[in-house]
Amino acid sequence: MRSENECEREDEHESPAGRDAADRAARRAVTVFPVLVLVAGALGLVLPGAFAEWKTSVPYLLGVVMFCMGLTMTPKDFQGVARRPWAVGLGLVAHYVIMPGLGWLIANGLGLPPQLAAGVILVGCAPSGTSSNVVTYLARGDVALSVSVATVSTVLAPLVTPPLTLLLAGEFLPVDAGAMVTDILKTVLLPVLAGLALRLLAGRYVDRALGALPWLSAVTIAVIVAVVVAGSAAAIKSAALLVFVAVVLHNGLGLALGYGAGKLARLGPPASRAMAFEVGMQNSGLAASLATAHFSPLAALPAAVFSVWHNVSGALVAAWMAYRARRADEVGRPSAGLPRQSPHGDGGAADTSGAVGGNGTSASTGSSDSSS
Repeated sequence: MRSENECEREDEHESPAGRDAADRAARRAVTVFPVLVLVAGALGLVLPGAFAEWKTSVPYLLGVVMFCMGLTMTPKDFQGVARRPWAVGLGLVAHYVIMPGLGWLIANGLGLPPQLAAGVILVGCAPSGTSSNVVTYLARGDVALSVSVATVSTVLAPLVTPPLTLLLAGEFLPVDAGAMVTDILKTVLLPVLAGLALRLLAGRYVDRALGALPWLSAVTIAVIVAVVVAGSAAAIKSAALLVFVAVVLHNGLGLALGYGAGKLARLGPPASRAMAFEVGMQNSGLAASLATAHFSPLAALPAAVFSVWHNVSGALVAAWMAYRARRADEVGRPSAGLPRQSPHGDGGAADTSGAVGGNGTSASTGSSDSSS
């Protein structure tokens, strides 16, 4: 991740060729990962026995992803929070109110079975999906704001996700919020802090490996999806369509309401675009891990489907938003007597090396996204 000042400085000198190269890298990130997850899911469905013994490894696999995320962070990533507390606070509130609420409404509205209902709600209670940073970049949104919201929502997850899950999913299945807090601390916060500490102590060496981290996270998340699908392979045929409808509604309404929250707060178009993805995209890798550990593999199925769909929908919505931003930029050219609008808002320019790839790691330019 990069700080706002670094993003701003890079944008000032970014050439059209540089922007095109970064765009290609970001598109590659949000294209490769869903394909990788689809292949992993297919393997889990066709060869469930091959992954049957891996169920207990899911929390450790998630820890690897979050450690990679920590390796991409620096203390400067938190400066944006202090500089723009109102915008970051609004993003956090919108994320942890809209998505859990939508999960509960969809679970009840579709009459989902208890396991699937709890899984959908758990996805909604998870922190931001960090591939949102890459997608925000593609949408010409406020990447600095996106990075700040994703970072803080992840750090706050041990305090927010368990009580929200207990409140909303407790009517469907028993929820041990205390055990969930412990699991999130062990599989999310501690690995992130360990990665950050290693970056501070051995930054020179870590920098050389940054390009490989998104790929490591992508492969790890794909394995998690394979394990989740294998664990519920027998029930997938009957539940797949219902789960897909729930996921599409959850993600689509989250994107729309997140954008609406930014517009309502008058944050400006770039920040509103960032808000859309920070609200609508979830850390479904964490949701899958928690669902597997605390509920059942079937409860983790919504998270596995979400991990594919939100990357696909995010890329499509980002392309549409970018097109509209370019049209608005053309209308506001200096020849029309107006200054050209920065596509990234007051928070600074987009930087794909500061965009977190997937649910676990910052996507360096030219790297694959690893979101789930």
